[in-house]
Amino acid sequence: MTSDPGPGVLTRLDGLLRQAPADRSGALWRLAEDGRQLDANVIRLLPHAEVAAHVEPDLDVLVQVLEGGGHLETDNGREVLAPGCTAWLPHGARRAVSAGADGLVYLTVHRRRPGLAIRPAPVDPGAAPGA
Repeated sequence: MTSDPGPGVLTRLDGLLRQAPADRSGALWRLAEDGRQLDANVIRLLPHAEVAAHVEPDLDVLVQVLEGGGHLETDNGREVLAPGCTAWLPHGARRAVSAGADGLVYLTVHRRRPGLAIRPAPVDPGAAPGA
């Protein structure tokens, strides 16, 4: 017997928002089913909160705005986020997200993250050989 519920409705936005404390920012829901190939999260940013600029080196991310509003900033400029907006953030692209006065709720979907990998330290071109 498996704990995987199979295909179907996993959550409802109105229930998530009603159950989560009003001052809670961050992931309100995560896809956690065994054997999945995707990761998905419903994220809430409180009014004027932000996700600082960063680069996701390994994964393309799809973002669907569900509620509220704000801005998405990439190397292509700054764009308004509003309910119904869908954004694609390719791997390697710099991105930052900020919430407006009403906060921001959005869904992210991407390939399941690979397991942790030990990467070699970056080479310092100014270091002496053998240092």
